[in-house]
Amino acid sequence: MGTTPDCREPSHPLSTLSMPESMTLTECRGWLPGGKRAAVCFSVDDVHPATSRDEFDAGGDLGRGALGHVERLLDRHPRLRVTLFVTPDWRLKRLVPTRKWLTRIPLLRERIHWAPLTPRGHFRIDRFPEFVAYLNALPRTDCALHGLHHAHPGPRMAVEFQEQSRSECSALLQEARRIFATAGLRHVQGFAPPAWSAPPSLCEALNEADFHFVTSARDLDTPVSQRARTARSGLHGASLIHPMWIRCAANDESTGATAVPCRLVHFTTNFQATSTIERALTIIECGGLLAIKAHIFKTGGGITMLDGLDNAYCDYLERLWRELETRYGDALWWTTLAEVAGRCRATAN
Repeated sequence: MGTTPDCREPSHPLSTLSMPESMTLTECRGWLPGGKRAAVCFSVDDVHPATSRDEFDAGGDLGRGALGHVERLLDRHPRLRVTLFVTPDWRLKRLVPTRKWLTRIPLLRERIHWAPLTPRGHFRIDRFPEFVAYLNALPRTDCALHGLHHAHPGPRMAVEFQEQSRSECSALLQEARRIFATAGLRHVQGFAPPAWSAPPSLCEALNEADFHFVTSARDLDTPVSQRARTARSGLHGASLIHPMWIRCAANDESTGATAVPCRLVHFTTNFQATSTIERALTIIECGGLLAIKAHIFKTGGGITMLDGLDNAYCDYLERLWRELETRYGDALWWTTLAEVAGRCRATAN
């Protein structure tokens, strides 16, 4: 760990896969505070009130269970800030298909859920006041939206936003916000679309509803450089290491009203449990945002998450953060996605 990573451009061509024509990205300028060379953010997906008595503990066991890992990291790293992406009314019971014979019927396969769902409202967070109070009490922690149900008919069963119109996306966002408000969950105006899928209709709805940021790309493989662009999960062509303004114009609806100014910031997840410390150091050397992702559970619903937050992942993160603190000290900005988006919006005025 004694060498300094090289942030120069790689000799091979960068991957710049095209985005939808209705979507444009532009650089956010001035997002780093003075005296800071790079930033570190940590976020956790799929938080909801399911307990170990259900298919998997996604936060319902509070500090006794999965959220205890978040507590551990916060306790041991006073500079750490966390964003928890919470699903207001989680409905997926299994995360792998179980109705396989029905999925072979052409007229049904796109219209049915490929695995059973929990009843609507079963895990709605306003029914779990202890869960909400626990999240509200966590220090240095933001909560933000992670879909509404995290479910969709058809083969991409966890990809909640697919073919919906802008108005349909708006209705889902309004319902999600209503549940948060009824529950009394303090939250920031951010959104992580389930399975990274943010079609133009969703992005436009997010911007119109004055969400501040969206995380709709994950790329753990593209080599790090200043100009590197995403080419893996979710949105292609976004900056790998810098926040960007995202403007989306849905093609399904037209309006004579004046367009809403673009105020939506896009972030890319570029690090998780399977990433090397060398990758993290290179992102820092490039002056980027090290955006670390975890999922709240390791095993459940028929799958094992590579970035599930267990003891081994916590150990790895602690080793990484000690290395960063030793190398860079106060030159690093330990922050949240909402805080970075806030600086982008402030410097754009």
